[in-house]
Amino acid sequence: MELTEAILSRRSVKKFDPKEELSDDQVRELIRFACLAPTSFNMQNWQFVAVRDKARKADLRAAAYNQAQVEEAALILILCGRLDAHEDPTRVLRNAPDELRGMFTGMIQGMYGTNADLNLQEACRSVAFAGQNVMLMARDMGLDSCPMIGFDPKKVSKLLELPESCPPLLMLTIGTALEEARPRMGLLDFEDILSLEEYGRREITGPIEG
Repeated sequence: MELTEAILSRRSVKKFDPKEELSDDQVRELIRFACLAPTSFNMQNWQFVAVRDKARKADLRAAAYNQAQVEEAALILILCGRLDAHEDPTRVLRNAPDELRGMFTGMIQGMYGTNADLNLQEACRSVAFAGQNVMLMARDMGLDSCPMIGFDPKKVSKLLELPESCPPLLMLTIGTALEEARPRMGLLDFEDILSLEEYGRREITGPIEG
């Protein structure tokens, strides 16, 4: 599938075929592309939990305010932030040149070692990039998805036995759609969202097509 087609056809699907299953190879491919997303200093400050077990999905549904797609989708992927990724930079810089490894190690620990807010912000950015890669790759594989923040993070953390340093930030339901997504509710125009050179210069105008 062409990239433009994947972007245009990616929609947030709510109804999935509960009989659909994903293989280990399919899960591996989705995560491979997730990990090609950019992260600050190559920290790879994420963890992924893939859930296919029916009973576990039912438990996740309860933690996601009883949203049916969490139980019906073939795969539930929970994208978690690694808030302690800065503590051991050598694990993600092992292939870097010695000079760069030393410089990045100091910069990572200097920037993130005492800044909890920045750590969380960075984890949110990383997870967002990874999640978009997963959803587009799912489309390329003929699958559908829905990104979700409608879940109780404390309940999800307890259910998946996540450490405190690894909070769940995003949930993706992935599988085969039983129903098409609702029609798009309308994209804002260029002049509503785009400024040139400085805020408020609305020189590019017109509708955005999707």
